[in-house]
This record gives sequence, C-alpha cells and structure tokens, in this order.
Amino acid sequence: MSATKLPLSLRFYGISPWELEVIYSLLHNIFNVNEDPNADQDENFTTMMNITFPIEFNETFFKWFGTPRWDKIKGIIKEMKRRRGGGNSLRVYIKFTGKPDIIFTVDLDDRRSFDTAIDKIDFVLELLPYHLDSKKLPKEITEISYQFDDISGKWNAMAGELGEQTYQFSENEWKIT
Repeated sequence: MSATKLPLSLRFYGISPWELEVIYSLLHNIFNVNEDPNADQDENFTTMMNITFPIEFNETFFKWFGTPRWDKIKGIIKEMKRRRGGGNSLRVYIKFTGKPDIIFTVDLDDRRSFDTAIDKIDFVLELLPYHLDSKKLPKEITEISYQFDDISGKWNAMAGELGEQTYQFSENEWKIT
C-alpha cells in the first residue's frame, strides 16, 4: 500500500461516543477516515454502521490490515450488538471496493447468530475463487452482496446487481433472478 492514507468512509447513527472512539482509533492510523454521523436512518434499527474500505476484499487486505486489528474491529461490532440486545437493534454494512465491490450486511436479531456472522466474514475468502471466477461471473456485475444464513451458518452471495437485472449465485453458477 502507498504511504498516502486511503480515504475510508464511516457512516453511522446511534453509536455511542465510546464505540465511535474505539472504531476510529483502529482505523485512523492507516486510513483517512471520513465520518458521516448523519447517515439515512432506518426506523427498524436503532443503530447502523457502514464502513467502506477503499481496498479489495482478498488475502492481501488481511495481511496489510493485520489480523489483530481485524479481530478488534469484529470485537467492537459484536460488543455493540451485545450492548443493544436482541431484535433489530443493529445493522452493519462492511464494503470493500474492487472489481466487483463486495458488501457484507449483518442485521440478524439473535446475538449468537450475529456474532457468528461477524466471525465468519473471513471465511468468504475461501469462496471468492468460485464466486469471482471469470468464466462464471457476468462481466456486468459491479457489486456482490453477501447475506448470512443463520440456519446453515454460512455466508451466501445473495445477488449481484446491474441496472434492472439481479443475479444470484446458486449451484456453483450465477443465475438471473
């Protein structure tokens, strides 16, 4: 990575000053953090956090970012859920810019499922070669969204969108839905 800090977007609402300080302290040493505390509010959630990393989601990111820092980010997100309890109390978006952009959405009611989803984000690295295979991935897809299935305990590539068309990864291939 270059010596210049890359711009990281941090949009949120309903986060305590303590939580914000911890998140900021983990990110500001390596990123130029652009905060937006006036993110659009969803009436179904008391708290929302949207982190956009200006880096592709791959092993290089984790080597550069560091496992201890990544584990602390996951820990604070899980602590935020613990402090707010069950139900629709917290929605988290974690986006990695690249070709395509990778977005993880975590908004599970059950705290145990929520924590499991956060812990297993790293596991998606193993699926990327299948999901991003140039022979299977439609070239028009610019964004892939991952949603955690709490029944199977796995992250699924729910859809890649292009204009009016939505794709879903199913049975080892991308299909128009």
